[in-house]
Amino acid sequence: MSTEPETTEEAGPGTPDTPGSLGSEAAPAGSGASGLEAGDAEGASGAEGASGAEGASGAEGASGAEGASEVGGEEADSARQSGSESEGEPVGSAQPSESGGEGADSAQLSEAEAELAAQRMERERIERRKAEKKGTIESGAKLSGKAADLLAAVRAVESGEKPVDTAFTEPAPAPRRPAPEPVRRPQPAPAPAAVTPGAPAPETVEGVRRVLAEGGAPEALAAQVAAALGEGADAALREDPWQLLRIGGVRPDQADGFARALLGAACGPGDERRARAITVWLLEQAALAGHTALELPTLAAALGRQGVPDPDAAVQSTLAEGEALAFQDALEEPGAAAPQPAEEGEDEDEEERPVRVLVGLERYALAEESLADGLARLVNSLSKETEQAWQAAVGAALGGAAELVRAVAGHGLVLHTGGEAARAEPAALLGAARAAGLRAFAVCHTPDGRHRLAALPGAAEDGVGTVAGLLSGAEGPGRDADGSLELDLLIVLDAPQLDVESAAMLVESLPDGARLVLSGDPAALWSAGPGRVFADLLAARVCPQLASRLPDPGPIGELVSGIGIGELNQVAAPGKEVVIVPVREAGEAVHRTVQLVADSVPRALGVPADQTVVITPGHGGAAGTRALNSALKERLNPGPGRFGGFDPGDRIAYSPAPGRTVPGVVVKADADGLHLSCAGDPVVVPRERVEGAVRHGWALTAHQAVGARWPAAVVVLPGDAAQALSRPWVYTAFGRAERHLSVVHGVEQALPKAVAEIQAKPRTTRLQTLLRTQVPAS
Repeated sequence: MSTEPETTEEAGPGTPDTPGSLGSEAAPAGSGASGLEAGDAEGASGAEGASGAEGASGAEGASGAEGASEVGGEEADSARQSGSESEGEPVGSAQPSESGGEGADSAQLSEAEAELAAQRMERERIERRKAEKKGTIESGAKLSGKAADLLAAVRAVESGEKPVDTAFTEPAPAPRRPAPEPVRRPQPAPAPAAVTPGAPAPETVEGVRRVLAEGGAPEALAAQVAAALGEGADAALREDPWQLLRIGGVRPDQADGFARALLGAACGPGDERRARAITVWLLEQAALAGHTALELPTLAAALGRQGVPDPDAAVQSTLAEGEALAFQDALEEPGAAAPQPAEEGEDEDEEERPVRVLVGLERYALAEESLADGLARLVNSLSKETEQAWQAAVGAALGGAAELVRAVAGHGLVLHTGGEAARAEPAALLGAARAAGLRAFAVCHTPDGRHRLAALPGAAEDGVGTVAGLLSGAEGPGRDADGSLELDLLIVLDAPQLDVESAAMLVESLPDGARLVLSGDPAALWSAGPGRVFADLLAARVCPQLASRLPDPGPIGELVSGIGIGELNQVAAPGKEVVIVPVREAGEAVHRTVQLVADSVPRALGVPADQTVVITPGHGGAAGTRALNSALKERLNPGPGRFGGFDPGDRIAYSPAPGRTVPGVVVKADADGLHLSCAGDPVVVPRERVEGAVRHGWALTAHQAVGARWPAAVVVLPGDAAQALSRPWVYTAFGRAERHLSVVHGVEQALPKAVAEIQAKPRTTRLQTLLRTQVPAS
């Protein structure tokens, strides 16, 4: 059907005007003598033929119907058939009719009459065409091929002649000649997909989702709540809405709003359920700050600030329900000797010693007690079977490591302190022990630390690993039938980074008679997890302690060593090892940082941008890691962030577990998740974990950077960071640089004040007290 608009019944510009056709002169005005409509015959546009077959007047000639093009041939044939039925003679015949309407004996029609008859028949044909247009047009009348087959199938289904599945089933393809089976190499069977243990059932998650929606809480928390509360989580949450505080990131005011939406006037600040939940929440927040327990007055004061009207009753209710444990630890009087374990039958002093009451969560309390028991076992179970091998190791040891080897040969637990250069001594100990035939292994906090240790004399790639790798079984020796590591010596470097749970698992894994060496820098930041294991052991003095005399070299080593004793000294840096870049505000700090990483350091020192780390006190703020990473990505690896905000080539910080950060690079993303390369090892992070486990990693916090070093480091100290600075933070941040350190300095006198006066924030732990009661002082 033509898409051109219809016109009036007038001769179009394509109407022929030749002898033998009905010209305009012979046709009455307005009679439509040409018999054409542009919309009907499409003669004006030439769609039906170059000569306008529909526009032929019917007279034989150059423009007659017989001279029409093939496109309009069907229309011309229809016109001739119509004319023969109505008039009894061929359309446009110029010969006299033999069977005309006037009878058989009538005289032949004149030429004028023949023209009038042809005109009349043409008008009748046009009228019929108009009538057909106004009527119903059958759909699909002009379809052919696959379109016509599809329409036929639809109509068959609509009429019920065929069911849907058969009407739209593709015909079976013709059978193909089978190709010979190629010869395949045997392939190992694919490992079964890991199944998350204890994953909540879908119906449980759905029930929790309905309760969350009813209380106005985010439904995205459903899976976490179901996992935390277990089977029947929806009923438990409805009965006690403050259980929502078990989910990380939920605050008491948010849980209060959720409870009011579910319980209405039935809840209040003094609700016993609220008091217990907030008590547990406060203990969890204390663990995030490094405490394994809280003193009772401190906990009571915190409960009061959360609007709990009776803090003591809240604590007693929490203890009665078994959601926390209470302890009474004897306090050591200043200048008094450490208490000795009481022998059986010995009378206790009549005068009671002062005690402190502590409240803690069960998991951290049991971890500290297990750690103390395990350390006491190692101290008291020195093996005689390996004594000869240890004497051989002592005889082979040379230099500064000889003292460390002698101490380890005679004791089950030894502490070793020192900076970066001091790592050479544990490496020499590892080499001497392995050379003597002892089963020895060393672990570090990060993969970077593992590589640096393996490069030292005495160590080897197969003799070092990471704490996480050893505990997971991915690295290190195997375990015996009792589950103990097959080791005679375990050396743990970066010991200040050990939290209480990791330390307890390491010690529990060692067999009786094995030696344990904990080595690290006591001036660095403590662990991200709860506890201060290395500091408590140093304070308890229950084993030999050796301090390395190897100083860190160069201007950076001199600067960091001074910070460790509270002095921020000016050091000579002839090779631009240390550069101070003063800034006035946070925006300028970001600009100068990007300039240093992208331009100045690579140009002046030859250290590429991907070997420079940026360290700043926190994630938020105008010059925190988020702002710095955004600016650095735009400069160094711009992209749309099509993989959850990441692009291939982005530097990232991956946190496989709380408190652990592994630097890496984005490789790609697919249906399995985000593919990373971390210390040369491939890692795949499922897409649902990307948001919580992966951050951009050009800029890190000092806690994220601890345990690793880079050729160059840019430490950013904007003006709003003054309150976050402390001596351990500055010591750790400055110590991440090997060859060059730039300090973007905007805190003025707050930096030397922090180095001189602000020590690490105290942590409340029980390990020191437990050790003193189980292990005699050395």
